[in-house]
Amino acid sequence: MKSIEVKVKDLTIGGTAPIVVQTMCNTHTQDIEKSVEQCIAMIKAGAEMIRLTTQGMKEVEALGEIKRRLTAMGYNTPLVADVHFSSDVAIAVASVADKVRINPGNFAKEHSVAESQFAKFIEVCKANGTAVRIGLNHGSLGERIVNLYGDTPLGMKEAAMEWLKMCAANEFYNVVISLKASNTIVMVTAYRLLKEEMDRLGMPFPVHLGVTEAGNGDMGRIKSAVGIGALLADGIGDTIRVSLTENPVNEIPAAQTIADYFGKKGISSQKESNGVEAEGEYWEAIKTVNAQLEAGSKVPEYHFKEKEWNSFIIKASCLFGPLLLDKKIDDFNVTCKVAECGESAAGFILCSQEKIAEFKDNLMQAARRKFTKPEYIACPGCGRTLYNLEETFNKVKEKTSHLKGLRIAVMGCIVNGPGEMADADYGYVGEGAGKVAIYRGKEPVYRSVPQEKAIDVLLKLIEEDGRA
Repeated sequence: MKSIEVKVKDLTIGGTAPIVVQTMCNTHTQDIEKSVEQCIAMIKAGAEMIRLTTQGMKEVEALGEIKRRLTAMGYNTPLVADVHFSSDVAIAVASVADKVRINPGNFAKEHSVAESQFAKFIEVCKANGTAVRIGLNHGSLGERIVNLYGDTPLGMKEAAMEWLKMCAANEFYNVVISLKASNTIVMVTAYRLLKEEMDRLGMPFPVHLGVTEAGNGDMGRIKSAVGIGALLADGIGDTIRVSLTENPVNEIPAAQTIADYFGKKGISSQKESNGVEAEGEYWEAIKTVNAQLEAGSKVPEYHFKEKEWNSFIIKASCLFGPLLLDKKIDDFNVTCKVAECGESAAGFILCSQEKIAEFKDNLMQAARRKFTKPEYIACPGCGRTLYNLEETFNKVKEKTSHLKGLRIAVMGCIVNGPGEMADADYGYVGEGAGKVAIYRGKEPVYRSVPQEKAIDVLLKLIEEDGRA
């Protein structure tokens, strides 16, 4: 079923509109100069929508100034306010931002209060033409939903539908929905359940796709491509973000590669009308692979020729990752020629067997089929992060790379911390300026650890538990 069209300023999400590529600033929103500078860099890289953290009234004011400055310079890319833990802030920023992301799990503690505040919020959005994203994340569901359904894909779907029905009851349809998780199976299952229920009820709201806390480097791109690709292949998804613990500008070419691979056109429309005949490189590739499977091949293969290594790993993950995730295949073969010197190079070189083997191991792990190294959960960082997240994450990976099978989280703050790293064995969570909490599972073992000592404290805890 074709999704509803949602307007965010002059941008359309859903319906027959192309897939929208978006990202999020990791600057402090109150640092207006740096936020404007980063927004411009993102826009020049191709971002079609930009989100900024808006945790308080000072950030609401700052967001308004950022928007005014960008508009004065001729930049009209929609800006999204990211709000947690304060329905009052959501109501205030609804007259400032082009779109507001709220998390039902922390919109208000009591559900009756949440319903009342949400109705007020919707009225402000209606009056100002403001769009909304209802963004649920695995691990941050409200206590009432968890008690009813557990912290499960079903619980995620039920929570989402509850809030979408509230939107319909308030006659508000300018809404996008997301159900993110770091675990690709949880993420894909939740979105599939949601899409089935929305179609059954005739409420096809457009869907924002993303694998949250995907990490960085090859694995961050591979993991994102598996989750997003599996859903785009099903005809689910209208806007995407590849969340990387890197400079957020790097997220845009990664997301653009996925969107272009699937044809970028309205995915639900293509699948509805054309099936695998839909326009896009992916649809031709999957026909080739499916023909091999139908002919009895147990290990399908495909050859890529790409200008960049990142393009190869993203496309190959979109192609084979969903098949691995759904257990339609247990193995695959792939080769790739990559340009030696970037876009200007005339020649291509065949990727080494070692690099291909490493890619295959990463893809198997991203699809939850075989684990050969630690599993890392790391948020991309935002204006709430008060330490150098990317540098710290890389140091944690360097110190723990030998701990096969462990799940280790590095989180910027409490918003994406204790809840959304629920699957982790250990966690490093920012608590404030220069302070870190070290977790074993869901419980903080050490609080207010000075940042310069925190990695050593994490390693000591792992060693004391006999898991080093």
